Amino acid sequence: MDAQKAKAFLEQAKREPFARKLGLELLEVREGYAKVRMIVTEDMGNMFGMCHGGAIFSLMDEAFQVACNSYGTWAVALHVGVSYHSPPQLGSTLLAEAHEVHKTKRTGHYRIEVRDEKGELIASCHAIAYRKGSQIPFLEKGPPE
Repeated sequence: MDAQKAKAFLEQAKREPFARKLGLELLEVREGYAKVRMIVTEDMGNMFGMCHGGAIFSLMDEAFQVACNSYGTWAVALHVGVSYHSPPQLGSTLLAEAHEVHKTKRTGHYRIEVRDEKGELIASCHAIAYRKGSQIPFLEKGPPE
């Protein structure tokens, strides 16, 4: 991935309304990979005083979204299967890393893990994306695939 495309993803992620609402921060992007950070805040708590699973899922989904679209063509989620391993503490800093496991012209398979600042595994998932093939609008038009 060239530096201009990576910068475009980083800038677009800063403007994404839902990501801003949750404080999701895209830290790194390259083809087939993304790293996103989130600090668990009190307003992310569920009725039991723990971090809501939806907040953790949103963190994973942001990393998945960026990783599967990192080639510059639109990809959408087909399936996401999540396992929650350990509840993070309020105030924890969580990192989600999405790694491409397999890619074809039309699909991509990704492994996403969320860990806290101590390295403890919080959640993991396997996700499948469908590649639509059309250019992502915020990226400059390049040669057709």
